[in-house]
Amino acid sequence: MKTSLILFLLISMMQLHASNYKEIQLWSNAVPGESEAKSPPLISATNTGNVTRIERVTDPKLIVYEANPENANGAAVIICPGGGYNILAVDKEGYEVADWLSDLGYTAFVLHYRVPKKESGALQDALRAIRCVRGLRETWNVDSDKIGILGFSAGGSLSARASTRYAEALYEPVDRLDAESARPDFTILIYPAYLDRGTNGSLTPELKLDEETPPMFLFVASDDRFVKSSLVMGSALESANVPFELHILPVGGHGFGMRAGNGAAEMWPKLCEAWMQLTVGKKLGSNECESVLNR
Repeated sequence: MKTSLILFLLISMMQLHASNYKEIQLWSNAVPGESEAKSPPLISATNTGNVTRIERVTDPKLIVYEANPENANGAAVIICPGGGYNILAVDKEGYEVADWLSDLGYTAFVLHYRVPKKESGALQDALRAIRCVRGLRETWNVDSDKIGILGFSAGGSLSARASTRYAEALYEPVDRLDAESARPDFTILIYPAYLDRGTNGSLTPELKLDEETPPMFLFVASDDRFVKSSLVMGSALESANVPFELHILPVGGHGFGMRAGNGAAEMWPKLCEAWMQLTVGKKLGSNECESVLNR
């Protein structure tokens, strides 16, 4: 009875959320490579750590958080929640981050990519999401050269893959939106995972970096079991002469999102905000940067 009540409340919360925000369905007809019929997302009956977990996605979509009109800057960020490619920690690493970005003037899109165990499908979803946002830029008042991607943990892996494999034809075009570029203009990786699957823990072979790789912001704690992912990516970015910023805090663990009570969770949004303003185009003077970091 208790489990049923929790599940009912979680589903009700998801329905309430969906009614308050607009959605973009990524694949209006068949989903590439899938034979299973589309169905509503499956929400976990437990919310350990006060985290809502989506356990199955068969109908990928974007949840849209429009920019605060008082300070809208024409930039957009597609958010990829983590969850080991098994689930999506959709509130802690999705909606809460979208609220923050919206307040800063960014149009935020939370990506419901395919899970569980759909790494190839998830990459198709991410690339399609970038093309959709770019192709619908006038609808959302977004500049075509200010579209970034942000990911946590496995979502960081997905964001890194989208940032290096955007030119590959990974699915058959379905409409005019697929004529748009899938290259993100900037990339944010927060405690990314699975980037060190190469020989002897080197960079994952599928991640090919060159001068067209978008600038990156990376943040991780040194006591995170996936810390090496950030280290090898930072080294590869340096070798490829790609602009990047890497922060490693002594403690923080993994999966902290941006909730209060964890020093790393409270620090990265300040650092990231300053980096985004410098990178996206609104140049900050030293005094403005300092004011952001001192909040």
